[in-house]
Amino acid sequence: MIHRTPAAAAAALLAVACTTAPADSTPSAAAAASAPDPRSQAFSTEFPYEPRYVEVLGARMHYVDEGEGQVFLFLHGNPTSSYLWRNVMPHVAPFGRVVAPDNIGFGRSDKPDIDYTLQDHMAYTDGFIDALKLTDIILIMHDWGSGVGLSYARRHPDNVKGVVMMEAITPPSFPAPEAPPPESLFGRFRTDGVGQELIMEQNVFIDQLLGNATATRAMPEAAMDVYRAPFPTPESRYPVYVWPNELPMGGEPARNVAEVEAYGEWLMTSPTPKLVQYASPGAIISPDDAVWMAANYSNTELQFIGYGNHYIQEDNPEAIGRGIVEWARRTFD
Repeated sequence: MIHRTPAAAAAALLAVACTTAPADSTPSAAAAASAPDPRSQAFSTEFPYEPRYVEVLGARMHYVDEGEGQVFLFLHGNPTSSYLWRNVMPHVAPFGRVVAPDNIGFGRSDKPDIDYTLQDHMAYTDGFIDALKLTDIILIMHDWGSGVGLSYARRHPDNVKGVVMMEAITPPSFPAPEAPPPESLFGRFRTDGVGQELIMEQNVFIDQLLGNATATRAMPEAAMDVYRAPFPTPESRYPVYVWPNELPMGGEPARNVAEVEAYGEWLMTSPTPKLVQYASPGAIISPDDAVWMAANYSNTELQFIGYGNHYIQEDNPEAIGRGIVEWARRTFD
């Protein structure tokens, strides 16, 4: 079985955060640098969606809701928001209803006084789906959005039509049998006192991991401003701090080991159509991991969407969006 530990995934992200490619001063490189980027139309820092809010468990959750018909529910992870999907949703919206909440504690959603565990996010997402009366859902999930979404699919299989995963918290990468080394980045995130200093005080997760985790282009400062906006103070970054400590590694937290194992079993046995979108080199899902997933999950297809690390929506939004539509039309029409 192919298995790459989360420590390796963290190392991949850290390498991206700490490595800068040397400048190429050759004439051809200079000419290329001055030429218009042929991909520029695929990228925008704008978020042209009407803000909507719904009360869930006594708190307001912000969300995008555009179009009608087949529901495509976009679930983000750490430390992003529905803004992550801004350049993906326009390719999907002509074919159905795109709905994208900000997780509780993230984006424009409220920050209630809760623990922000996986189970908390599951409860708020369940409540969100109930409040909007969403049915026959195609789930589109990234990072911890996969943990929340796949848990929902496992518990409510009759309400989930299909699932799309990218850079997901799933086998073969998770649960990881060993804890990350204490000196590794994620080991430090999970060390009491050190993790709070790095994530809450120094804002490392947003400024370094997210800010430097694109593979084919620099993250625009205007986009970084949007990602930073919900977390202006150390206290406001507590939800970001919790997520790395929720990763099931070395048997802890045991409740999340059990949950990821449970929806991992669902992935391997459920007839629900599944799509894995992956990039190279990837951070959590490598190309080899994707091949393992196709061989071990039931009714699963793969799509290679190009070069990327973890936040692949910032590198390949058009390939992701068009790939989702192509798969959904072929699978369900």
